[in-house]
Amino acid sequence: MPTEVIYNRIAMLRAERGISRRELAEALGVHYQTIGYLERGEYSPSLHLALRIAAYFEVTVEVIFSTNPFPRLGSNAEPA
Repeated sequence: MPTEVIYNRIAMLRAERGISRRELAEALGVHYQTIGYLERGEYSPSLHLALRIAAYFEVTVEVIFSTNPFPRLGSNAEPA
C-alpha cells in the first residue's frame, strides 16, 4: 500500500507572517524539527496537531492541508 502523502502550506503561511520554525513550534508545544518534517512532507500531523496549526494561523484545516498538491502560486495568473 502506498504511503499517504499530506500536502501543506505551513512554510508559506510562516513566511507570509514572518514566523520562524522555532516560534511556531514553541506556540504549538512541539520540537522545532517537527515543523521542518511537516513542511517537507516527511511527517503527517495528527488530527489534533493539524487543528492546532489551523487555529494558530486562524484559517481552516483545508487552507493548510490537502491530499492533493496545492497549485503553484501564480499558476492561474493571466499572462501580462
